[in-house]
Amino acid sequence: MTWAEHSNELLRESGYRPGGARAAVIEALARESCCVSAQEIHDGVRATGSKLGIASVYRALEGLDELGLAQRVDLGDGVARFERAEAGGEHHHHLICDDCGKVEPFEDHALEAA
Repeated sequence: MTWAEHSNELLRESGYRPGGARAAVIEALARESCCVSAQEIHDGVRATGSKLGIASVYRALEGLDELGLAQRVDLGDGVARFERAEAGGEHHHHLICDDCGKVEPFEDHALEAA
């Protein structure tokens, strides 16, 4: 089962209605390999022609975070970023470019064992 399928199933079981902002945010997060800001999600969803507002993106992200489906990532720059919270607890670290601020996923199994 994919993260998006698991998320939609848990939302249904928790009494949330399908569709709307949550569905758009879930689809956006499912496509990402690393954390993204609410603004980046908003821009991506709006690029598809959706009229989704930024406040709806924030509400959806907060709800997903509360249910343990997404997690807030603080990189120390004052921008709230979110990424999928994998059911198996898998995670990665983040590399941040000092020049442009780009964030990339980083895994080092030696760090996991330490």
